[in-house]
Amino acid sequence: MMTKLLAACEETVIHEDEVLAASRTLIDGRTAGRLAQIFSALSDPTRLRIISALSDHELCVCDLSVVLGMSQSAVSHQLRLLRNLNLVKYRKEGRIVYYALDDEHIRELYERGLEHTAHQERMEA
Repeated sequence: MMTKLLAACEETVIHEDEVLAASRTLIDGRTAGRLAQIFSALSDPTRLRIISALSDHELCVCDLSVVLGMSQSAVSHQLRLLRNLNLVKYRKEGRIVYYALDDEHIRELYERGLEHTAHQERMEA
C-alpha cells in the first residue's frame, strides 16, 4: 500500500491577498533560468568540492588537482563550467593560472548550503 506523500487542497479556494503577495515576489522567467543554471552547476559534487577548496583562498589548477585527487584536465573542465557561469574567476601569473571564487555572493551561497545541510542532519538525528 502506497502512502500519500503530497498534501493538496481538497477544494479550490483562491486567497487573493496571498496570491497578490506571492505574485509581487515571483521572479521572472529569465532570472529563474539563470538561477537554475547556477544551481545546476552546484548540483555536481566535484564542482561543489572545487567551490569548497576555493572558499577561503585561491589555488592553481595543479594544487586543485592534488587536493581533489583528480587529473588537471578533469579539474580544468569543471573550472571552465564554473567560470562560464561567473562562479569562479582566474588570474594568470606567468604560466600559472590561479582560481578563486568570483565574489562574496558565491561564498555566502556555499556557506548557506552548508548551514542548511548541517541543520537537516541535526533534525534527522
